[in-house]
Amino acid sequence: QVQLVESGGGLVQAGGSLRLSCAASGRFFSSYTMGWFRQAPGKEREFVASINWSDRSTLYADSVKGRFTISRDNAKMTVFLQMNSLKSEDTAVYYCAGTRWLFVAGYAPGPQTQDKFDSWGQGTQVTVSS
Repeated sequence: QVQLVESGGGLVQAGGSLRLSCAASGRFFSSYTMGWFRQAPGKEREFVASINWSDRSTLYADSVKGRFTISRDNAKMTVFLQMNSLKSEDTAVYYCAGTRWLFVAGYAPGPQTQDKFDSWGQGTQVTVSS
């Protein structure tokens, strides 16, 4: 497993941008697929985005496609989530997570996707005001 610490959350107006970071420690970060999840008040935690360790291919939830971008810097052992055109419905606690699984093209993320991740950060709050 890797240890994960998120940062970059905060309060932003609708239409604005935020960049979340997730710093990892431990061995084998470069061979971990990394993901971002979020949990809004009263709702289940949901998949947001992932980036494979092998080819850096990415997956996104339909609700964030075209607005969010996930990336990673293996040398700095950090994964990022650039969030643009934020909406009030993006308000949530955002979690960084890691897994040794790879998500192939055509995989459809769902509620069970988070079960494949075994390393989790403590979360960072993102609040979008309308």
